[in-house]
Amino acid sequence: MTTTAADPGHQQVSATLAKAARENFPVAPRFLPAAWREDLMAVYGYARLVDDAGDGDLAPGGADAVLLGLDAGDGESPTALLDALQADLERVFTPGAEAPRHPLVRGLLPTVRRTGLTAQPFLDLIEANRVDQRVGRYADREQLLAYCELSANPVGRLVLGVTGTTTPERVRRSDAICTALQLIEHLQDVAEDLARDRIYLPATEMRRFHVTERDLAAPTAGAALRALVASEADRARRLLDDGAPLVGSVQGRLRMLLAGFVGGGRAALAAITDARYDVLAGTPRPTRTGLLRAAGTTMRRGM
Repeated sequence: MTTTAADPGHQQVSATLAKAARENFPVAPRFLPAAWREDLMAVYGYARLVDDAGDGDLAPGGADAVLLGLDAGDGESPTALLDALQADLERVFTPGAEAPRHPLVRGLLPTVRRTGLTAQPFLDLIEANRVDQRVGRYADREQLLAYCELSANPVGRLVLGVTGTTTPERVRRSDAICTALQLIEHLQDVAEDLARDRIYLPATEMRRFHVTERDLAAPTAGAALRALVASEADRARRLLDDGAPLVGSVQGRLRMLLAGFVGGGRAALAAITDARYDVLAGTPRPTRTGLLRAAGTTMRRGM
């Protein structure tokens, strides 16, 4: 999507879209056709806005709340923001409705018209952030995977929708990749999530490895936590490998994009391994060289 300095909310849009450069994987690289890039950035902008609203990471001052028709003070209330975002999203999918109020929601209009995307994946992203307001601990793997079904898998489904390549098998593979990427991000962000009073490591696994919440608050990871992280990283790796044949099922520039997603996950796993599974001393992030190497290998093998 494009905005100008004269547009209401220009600063909010620019600040949100700028975060794309810090993701583990390329959001809308320049090798893609211009229409795909614009659509993917519109989807990313919406998804990032929803996540920032849910995490309390919107710019201070309440400008986004005002854009959504709320009072500036409501910018401190994730629940109010998410409700307003859902109401604004409904304007995208309701024929004859007034234009969405927030520019990042309004930016979905041409994408939805071009591609025929449905509302459900966008609604799922909002619901994932509502879950974050209610749930700070996950009892078992099944509960965590159900969360990933809302928080991560819709993104891959939207990518397939934007590129016109949706099939049941591709959706299954995409879900595996997206869940893996979400789990990897959870491992990278253990300390950051704990600071938000959230733990995305299943409680059953923490007990199995004799890891306590106090262990997660330490400056460096002890042996038990490293073993738990190694086990969770291996599960994420297997999910990523299960989804990776999606890359070989498409051709051309889309193949390059999907290889970037899978390669980004593999490079992040390599960074966690190189840190000897100590995710507390610092956030293990892949280098640009590591990202390019992993993406290139995935591209060549098609899986």
